[in-house]
Amino acid sequence: MAAVLWSSAFSLNASAAPAPVFVLNSLDASVSVVDPVTWVETKRLPTGKEPHHLYMTPDEKSVIVANAFGDSLTFIDPRTAEIQRTVKGIPDPYHLRFSPDMKWFVTAGNRLNHVDIYRWDGANPTLAKRIATGKTPSHLWIDTKSTTVYSSMQDSDELVAIDLATQAVKWRIKTGPMPADVFGTGDDRFLLVGMTGGENVEVYDVTGPQPRLAKKIKTGQGAHAFRAAGDKRHVYVSNRVANTIGKLDLQTLEVVDSYSVPGGPDCVDVMADGKTLLVSSRWAKRLSVLDTVTKKVVHQVKVGKSPHGVWTLDHAPR
Repeated sequence: MAAVLWSSAFSLNASAAPAPVFVLNSLDASVSVVDPVTWVETKRLPTGKEPHHLYMTPDEKSVIVANAFGDSLTFIDPRTAEIQRTVKGIPDPYHLRFSPDMKWFVTAGNRLNHVDIYRWDGANPTLAKRIATGKTPSHLWIDTKSTTVYSSMQDSDELVAIDLATQAVKWRIKTGPMPADVFGTGDDRFLLVGMTGGENVEVYDVTGPQPRLAKKIKTGQGAHAFRAAGDKRHVYVSNRVANTIGKLDLQTLEVVDSYSVPGGPDCVDVMADGKTLLVSSRWAKRLSVLDTVTKKVVHQVKVGKSPHGVWTLDHAPR
């Protein structure tokens, strides 16, 4: 009986344990697993070459790490941090995203200049269409109705829209220098695009047959990656060269706050408490943990070379 009680208690404690934080070390071909209580790296998981971004599967049982130069996907259990399997033969998956209706899995081939649209059967991707794009597709966004994929073109300075029904490019527009991450408002009216080669977030109205540049928001040099704050009103943007994180109001399209984060802040996640930001400090080989209430970096965890994507299952609402 005592053994049974101990086993039950152990199971309850294990299920109540916070989910680990994952940091992708792009130049080490590995994932750092960080304990969000002690803020120490507990282990490193091997991946394919150049893991840059990651995304959770629709059933929430796996987080997929996209290995761009490894031409593969690594599936990891988001709670136990154990590698589940590797899917090979996925050419250059630099960035990745599932459509909200969970029917499509889309990757951006950063070095191969294409966007791939895969059918998703709940377990495996099957290529439906490879679409030639501009030079160096970087980041993806899919609208809430699962009708349109948007992709930034890092080296041809463009934003491209792809129709999911026809799987063809429906429009493209020139942007500022080195567009990176793309973020859509909940009503599908605006797209925000970070200009890594500049200091602005460009806002496009995409409600018409052709997009229209609606506004430029000065956030800081090297505007790069977005993450929703969890309150359905604000979004954070990393400014990699300025070493800051900006907070944008999606209703006014203005910067409402700013935080200093060292080491080239790149990707961001927001923990479930809504006030703790996880930031990959790209040039410092660190995971930086920011308290947005005190505006201080409260932890820095040593990870691998060129940390890029960062993610935890215990995150604020998207």
